[in-house]
Amino acid sequence: MRLIHLHQPHLPLQLARARASAPFPPGPIVLGGRPWDPGPVIDANPEAQALGVRRGMPLGSAHRLAPEAAFVEADPDADRATAEAVFEALAAFSPGLAGSTDPADPAFGLFEVQADGLEALWGAEPVLVRRLVEALARTLPGADPAAPPGASGARAGVAGTRFAATIAAVHARPDAPVIVPPGGEADFLAPRPAGLLTTDPDIRARLSRFGLRRIGAVADLPGSALVARFGAEGARIQARARGEEIDPFRPRRTPERLALAVPVEPSVEDLEPLRFVLHRLVVALATQTAARGLAVTRATLHLDLDLAFAPAGTPGELVAMQRFPEPTSDAEAIERLLFARLERLPPPAAVSRLSLELAGAEPAAGQQLPLFVPQAARNARLGWQLARLALTFGEDRIRRVELADPEAPLPERRWTWRSVDLG
Repeated sequence: MRLIHLHQPHLPLQLARARASAPFPPGPIVLGGRPWDPGPVIDANPEAQALGVRRGMPLGSAHRLAPEAAFVEADPDADRATAEAVFEALAAFSPGLAGSTDPADPAFGLFEVQADGLEALWGAEPVLVRRLVEALARTLPGADPAAPPGASGARAGVAGTRFAATIAAVHARPDAPVIVPPGGEADFLAPRPAGLLTTDPDIRARLSRFGLRRIGAVADLPGSALVARFGAEGARIQARARGEEIDPFRPRRTPERLALAVPVEPSVEDLEPLRFVLHRLVVALATQTAARGLAVTRATLHLDLDLAFAPAGTPGELVAMQRFPEPTSDAEAIERLLFARLERLPPPAAVSRLSLELAGAEPAAGQQLPLFVPQAARNARLGWQLARLALTFGEDRIRRVELADPEAPLPERRWTWRSVDLG
C-alpha cells in the first residue's frame, strides 16, 4: 500500500487567525479559551510552545507558564466544517481518505490519502502530491489559490506505512515533499530519533538511558530483548523501526461505495478513446478495492454529454448500471463488462466527463482451487461470459439452465431456464 500524508502545522490556529476580525498580536498565542475556562489548549504558536505550553494541557496551566500570552477563543464547529470541506476536496482524487475532524485531536491537520492505483489517473506520485497540496490550498480559509505549490504551508510525505508517511510529512518542507521509495521505510527511518517510535514518556527515557537514540539501533536489536524490556510495546516499536505496518489504514467512511470522476478534454464521440479513460478509472478504483481486501458487486457509470452539436432533445447525461456475476476486484473483468454495455448503448453525443462508482463492497472471499486442474481466468468464467453475451445479443436471447428438482419423475421438471440477471 502507498499512502500520502498531508500535514498542515498548527491548523486550528491558522483557521482561528483566518476568522479573526483583527490581526493577532505578536508574541505567544494560546488557542482554546480564556485562562480560567476549564477546557484544554487546542493549539499554541511556537512562541508559546517555547515557554512550555503544549496541546491538551489545561488552560490554567498554560497561563501559569505563559502569563503574557494572548488567549484566543476556539470555534470547534467551524473547524470541523473546514476539515469536512478538505476531505470533500481530496475525495476528487482518491476514495481512500482518513484523518480527524476534531480540532482537539492531536492528529487534526493530518490528512491521509490512499494512493494505490492512482498513477494512471493523476500521474506519478510527485504530480499527485502537487495536485493534492493545491486542492488543500484552495479549500483552507486564507490560502491563496493562485500561490505556487507549497505556499499553503502543507507538508507532504509518501511511504508504504502510516508511521513512515507521517514522519516523512512532518520532516518535509512546504515546497519539497518527502517520498520514501517502496520498501525503503526502514532505511528512511534509521537516522531518526528513537523517541518518535512511541508516545510513552517512560519508554522514551529508557531508550535514551540504554543508548538507543536512533531508530536504526532499535531495529537492529533482537525482538525478544525489546519484549523483555518493554513488553508488548517493545514488539510494536521494533515493527515500526523495521518499516512494518502495525496500524493498518482504515478509511474514515465505510467503503461501501468508491467513486472517481475525470473530465474528458476535448469531448469524444468514439468509444475507443472513451475506453482509454474508462480503463484509467477502473484500474484506480479496482486497485484501491483490492488493497483493502474487498470485492464489489455492482458499478454505475455516469457520462456527462456535450450538447453543443447534439440533436435537440438529447439528454445531458447517460447513466449505465451494471451488476457483476460475482463480487470482484478484477479491473480487466469490470472494464470488459462496462465497455460491452457502452457498445450496446453508445452515448448519443460527445462525452465531456466520465465518472465511475463501484458499490456493494464486501470482504473478498477466497476460492478453493483443484491442485491438478488448470483454472480459467476470472473474466473467462461462465457467469462473466454469459453477462457479456447477454449485453451483446440481448438479455432475452441468453438463458442458463438451473436445476429445479433432480428427483422429479418427469425429466422436463428437473431443470428450468433462467435469464441472465444484469441488474
